[in-house]
Amino acid sequence: MDGGARATSGEAAGAVGAVASPRSSSTWWAPAAVGWWIGVLFAAGSLCFVLGAAPGYVDAVGVATDGVTFFVGSLFFTVAAFLQYLEVVHAPRLPRGIGTTERRRSFSWEPQRVEWWAALVQLAGTLLFNVSTFDAMRGQLSATQANRLVWTPDALGSICFLVASGLAWADVGQAWWSWQPRNPSWRITALNLGGSMAFGVSAVASHVVPASDQPRNVALMNLGTFVGALCFLIGALLLLPERTRDAAQPQST
Repeated sequence: MDGGARATSGEAAGAVGAVASPRSSSTWWAPAAVGWWIGVLFAAGSLCFVLGAAPGYVDAVGVATDGVTFFVGSLFFTVAAFLQYLEVVHAPRLPRGIGTTERRRSFSWEPQRVEWWAALVQLAGTLLFNVSTFDAMRGQLSATQANRLVWTPDALGSICFLVASGLAWADVGQAWWSWQPRNPSWRITALNLGGSMAFGVSAVASHVVPASDQPRNVALMNLGTFVGALCFLIGALLLLPERTRDAAQPQST
């Protein structure tokens, strides 16, 4: 896959992890629950990136269709990231049962909340990847154009996802390093952090060399995208049972 058609590196799934919200009891089919849509949309976007970076896919469908696959996946990620940001914004600030109704909002300024920063930075990253994958569908880009229109927003988006995943990891583990494999939320953030790292490697490898008009390392670029997307796909699917597991736990008053 050449630089003009390259997959973006960071549109991965659910860097923030599960956020408490109203839920229905079904794990795999709950279209009335926002949390269910977040998991499904992140999974759909991740699947697009797994497919787009899979060996032989671009040869089978062509560069144009491969580019569309990545762009559609990036749109899934942006919608999911926006819904996740709204869930963070709407999360209750007060304990249940104290008799106070909190006002619903669409936006907020809460720099003291780690999860708010993670959701906001993740959303910014998905928007940058929308730009990157859209420009990647343009044919006949020179090395300079590809690096400016595709690689630059891709690299910035990758940084956003690494930051968001790192914040989510630290928030769940209550430390910059932790080992809690029995904690479902920790497993999700660990997968997302690993996926962000893999996509970051892909971003570095995708920088187009002017002398050849080719990415620096095509094999590493595609491998990083494929492995990262697979991590995000698994993390997104784990969001679904995590959503219903939290709903089943008794709420303290």
